Amino acid sequence: QVRLVESGGASVQAGGSLRLSCVPSGGTINPNFMAWYRQAPGKKREGVAAVLMSSGSPYYASPARGRFTISRDKAKNTVTLQMNGLTPEDTGMYYCAAHLTRGWSRPLDGQADYQHWGQGTQVTVSS
Repeated sequence: QVRLVESGGASVQAGGSLRLSCVPSGGTINPNFMAWYRQAPGKKREGVAAVLMSSGSPYYASPARGRFTISRDKAKNTVTLQMNGLTPEDTGMYYCAAHLTRGWSRPLDGQADYQHWGQGTQVTVSS
């Protein structure tokens, strides 16, 4: 069973940066999309950024645009999320997800369709 393993979460001050990474473990997958979702305390999980693995085309939710950069290693099927200018509103558990099916295109609002998820990595931003 393939698992996604996230790393890079930490506690930082507002204005700081973090780089999250996600790698598959326990097997190989050939994802169409990989994405980062996050869940803040008491809130629903929401899409942050996603990438179309074939082209590297990024998709960003409004809070992430201009501050976060998602990138992928197509050969390794890994994805990273560079987060700059962090604010306390970015605090939450960040999850990596992979979608395998071609022809699907709801990377930021179709979380129920993702076939693989990681356990999450905690990001805490203090003011």
